[in-house]
Parts: sequence; structure tokens; C-alpha cells
Amino acid sequence: MVLVTPEKIAAVMALLPLPHSFAELDDRIAHGLPKDALKASVDRVLLAGEDRKKLLYRIVPEATYKRRRGTLTADESGRAERLARVFATADYVWNSEDDARAFLSAPHPMLQGRTPLDVSMTELGARRVEELLWKLYYGLAA
Repeated sequence: MVLVTPEKIAAVMALLPLPHSFAELDDRIAHGLPKDALKASVDRVLLAGEDRKKLLYRIVPEATYKRRRGTLTADESGRAERLARVFATADYVWNSEDDARAFLSAPHPMLQGRTPLDVSMTELGARRVEELLWKLYYGLAA
């Protein structure tokens, strides 16, 4: 049973048409997502302008992002998908984009006082954040 579907992840990135399987989403990532997909994800995750720029440039360095034309590389696309996946999971768990943003931006003791957004900058860190979210969702000790 998949709770956070590829459609939900792709919707965070404003991808059209929406992929209907993880295989389809993976294929699109491997071929490079549109540059706008990353921007859409960052815009959904953070509302403050300066914070959005900082996050965007943590995922793709500023000079590289500005040089990049239509599509991101496969690695950059993977990082964009990871951000969208973590946000989609938080949105599912909290059932509110505002609460998801608040969770991702607040330091958490189970993450050594770091914010879930900061921890999720690596794939392993994103898995830790997702695990924490599912523990919260199912009412397990988190």
C-alpha cells in the first residue's frame, strides 16, 4: 500500500502530465526534470522569499542553476524529487501544507535538534525524516 503516491510527489513539483507510477516518475527524473519543477517544490515548501533562494541554491548551486536552461541533470532532478517527496509525506501526515511547513522548519529532538528540512538534504537523511513522519502518523514513539 502506497500512501504518498507518485502523483502527489509530482504535484508538489507541478509536473504535467502527472506520472501514474513510480517507474514513470523515475524515468522522468533519469531524463531530467524541468528546471521549474525544482522552483515549484521550493515555493511549496517555503513561503519566505530569501529562505526559498537559500534552499534552492542548496539543492543546485546558484551559478549552476542560473546557467541551467530547460532541464536539470538526473542528480539535480533526484534532489528535487527528494524535496517534493519529503514535503508530500509531511503534507499527508499533517493533512495541512501549513503544518507540514511548520514541521519541516522546526528543530526536532529525534534529529539531534536539526530541522527535518536540513536533515533531508541527503537521501539517507530524507529516509530518517520520512521514518519520523510515519512514526508520528501511526502514533509510535517519536
